[in-house]
Amino acid sequence: MMTKTLLALIPAALLAQPPVAPTPERVGAARGETAGGYNIVNAFETGYRFHDVNGNLGKYRSDVNFGNGVRLLSSRLSIHSREGRGGWFDELLLNTQGLGNDPYQLATLRIGKNRLYQYDLTWRLNAFFNPGLTIANGLHAMNTSRRLQDHDLTLLPTSNFRFFLGYSRNNQDGPALSTVQLFDSRGAEFPLFSDVRRLYNEYRVGGEVRAAGYRFHWSRVWENFREDTRFNASGQVAGPARLTTFRRDEPYHGNTPSWRLALARETSEILAINARFTYSGGRRNFLFDESATGIDRFSRNRQILVAGEARRPVTTANLTLTFLPRSAFTITHHVAYHHTRIDGDASLRQLDNGTLTDDFLSFQYLGIRAFTSSLDFVYRPSRRFTFFTGQRLTDRRIRSVEQVAAGPFLDRVPAVQDNTLNTGVAGVRFSPIAPVTVVLDAELGRANRAFYPISERNYHALGGRIQYRRGTLFLSALARTLYNTNSVSLSSHSSRQRNYSTDASWTPRPWVSFDASYSKLHLDTLTALAYFFERNLVTSHGSLYEVGDRGKGVQVELA
Repeated sequence: MMTKTLLALIPAALLAQPPVAPTPERVGAARGETAGGYNIVNAFETGYRFHDVNGNLGKYRSDVNFGNGVRLLSSRLSIHSREGRGGWFDELLLNTQGLGNDPYQLATLRIGKNRLYQYDLTWRLNAFFNPGLTIANGLHAMNTSRRLQDHDLTLLPTSNFRFFLGYSRNNQDGPALSTVQLFDSRGAEFPLFSDVRRLYNEYRVGGEVRAAGYRFHWSRVWENFREDTRFNASGQVAGPARLTTFRRDEPYHGNTPSWRLALARETSEILAINARFTYSGGRRNFLFDESATGIDRFSRNRQILVAGEARRPVTTANLTLTFLPRSAFTITHHVAYHHTRIDGDASLRQLDNGTLTDDFLSFQYLGIRAFTSSLDFVYRPSRRFTFFTGQRLTDRRIRSVEQVAAGPFLDRVPAVQDNTLNTGVAGVRFSPIAPVTVVLDAELGRANRAFYPISERNYHALGGRIQYRRGTLFLSALARTLYNTNSVSLSSHSSRQRNYSTDASWTPRPWVSFDASYSKLHLDTLTALAYFFERNLVTSHGSLYEVGDRGKGVQVELA
């Protein structure tokens, strides 16, 4: 009797349940509240976080660092104009996570008015704790907080003439602990306390113009970095040694103004253009001022002063042209240029016990210029065949100047090295039958002056790959060889490398899959040096290196 009664009640209970699938029936009032022509939705999640740590507390704080207390775990505020014609704004979104006392906190704000402006704010806080367990057994530690914020304002966001304003700030501060060794290489180590203060500011202004199928973007950026960390270790005792006073200041300041330009053609079906240019002129100044007094075996009084400045202008430009005269042809030309220069000087002055003075001045210059050009042709006579070929040119120049002045003596060492590499590539991709794809390629390269004795100078590479795909079954095999010779007057080097691999994958059912792989690598190199010893040329010193590696793998995955 009870069973019959339950069977009779089940259909009625099912009919009483609210629908959970999509339905055209009205299921309730619209989300949020309506006020002043806006729809407002507000939600938040709060609670109390507590923890109990067993084991190493420093390890826990370095990995997790969650503590006790009330938290606003997450919140979301959404305000939208119902008609799209609000007063000061049409959209306002505010999201937060972990506010209160979590080590990782986040807040984002977006406010905008249609066709007029859009403002985005991102604020983050990261409380970083590092006890230095693995490197210093707890004698080094850092407990700092990093606060980051980004502000971006876009004027006329949907028009063809847009303007951008931006500001970013990255601030790190907090206590830290390390050690310092005084007063020589046999001296004692003392704990060194520091007040970390690092600040980075970035200001941005720019615009974007769209006209006649082109898009031009420009921006001007100013970056400023300041580090004013101070160190103190006075009144410390380490065995028989005593550190009476210790002070160290090492401010590091710098500015980097830069330009960023970009041009792109978006609407043409025959020619595509993408060009970019950046320039940054970085300049840095630093000062290291340290004074220490104390007693080890003798009375000590040492002062060190190091100062210097440097410039680092960097220029980068690239241009890519893609020409499609017909559907079967594609011609791509890419040109890139990069130039980095670093020059500056530093001076060192050390005063020990008022008796020994050492003056030292050094100047260094390093310039790296790189130019590369590539031209690629792709021809597709049919869906089953594709031919490709290309030519690449790379030209690099490294120039350095080392100048050292110690007292009245001056030593200057300039150096210049150029390298030009020409490379040609060609290959074919075809499908003899529908599930099979074959790719064959070759590369030939010639360099006039390789930078290192083992660099690629005269080399060629051959490769082939075959793939079979039918349903959920996939099979592939690959073979590739690379032969290189690099012989000059005082050294010779040759290498031969061969790679082979096969892969198989099959998924007969949605809940099971099989994977298998096999790979083989063989490499042998022969390198020799030639030099003069007592007016005799020695060429008998060489080395032969061979290595072979094989790998096999089988995997079955059940879901």
